[in-house]
Amino acid sequence: MSRLPLPLIGFFIFILLVIVVNSAFIVPETHSALVFRFGEPKSQYQEAGLKFKVPFAESVDFIDRRNRHLEQEQTEIIARNQERLIVDAFARYRIVDPLLFYQSVRTEQRGEERLSNQLNDSLRAVLGSVTVDEIISERRSELMRRIQEQLTQSARPLGVDIVDVKIRRADLPQTNSEAVFQRMIAERNQLAQQYRSEGNERANQIRAQADRQVIEIKAQAEEEAQTVRGAADAERNAIFAAAYGKDPEFFAFYRSLLAYEQSMKKGDTTILLSPESEFFRYFNNLQGSRQ
Repeated sequence: MSRLPLPLIGFFIFILLVIVVNSAFIVPETHSALVFRFGEPKSQYQEAGLKFKVPFAESVDFIDRRNRHLEQEQTEIIARNQERLIVDAFARYRIVDPLLFYQSVRTEQRGEERLSNQLNDSLRAVLGSVTVDEIISERRSELMRRIQEQLTQSARPLGVDIVDVKIRRADLPQTNSEAVFQRMIAERNQLAQQYRSEGNERANQIRAQADRQVIEIKAQAEEEAQTVRGAADAERNAIFAAAYGKDPEFFAFYRSLLAYEQSMKKGDTTILLSPESEFFRYFNNLQGSRQ
């Protein structure tokens, strides 16, 4: 049996190496592999590792499956209240089905163009259903969530998953900014005036209630004071009566002293009396007897 010549063996080895090189490929962890047969997509590999294809008849294209950034040009949105707003937004996405993505858009450039149009449509649909005040208020997070949900639904047929949507800025056109700000200031002033009016009305109600309670408390206190004063006067009269019954002359002397004290107090009233007047009885006669 004759042996093959070394040049022929080397040729076969070379052919085998060429076949192996053209049939084996490695899929990185960060990419997916799309296998084409004569230019038409046939299969895809999303798991990393060593893979094989038909040599010469099939080719491989690698697609990055990591998150991608989609920059959106500034878009003019007409809000529900017919006011214009310049919106600067962007999205992050990733290709989850390379075969579907290629069958839908063929190239990554066309895919980004489609996603950009869909993002623009979602922005107009969601932001066009609310007012400018709602867009620039704390509702922005809710609106971005709605935009992402709508964009996710429209991008799913492309084999794309939307990771996030963000609105960087939402500004009024320069020509409208001053008028809108003045209107917002007027609305806030009107609201503040309403709060002040309600506060004043409530304060007046509280004051009226407090004044009514003060009057009621004073009336009740005066009534109680009159009752106590009446009881004291009755007790005093009873004491005077008892004292008069025991010593009428001393009682008359005591009542005269009280009359002297009241009549001689400092004041503007002048009393003209005769020295022989009964009023000066105890001044004229220290013993209290009549002359």
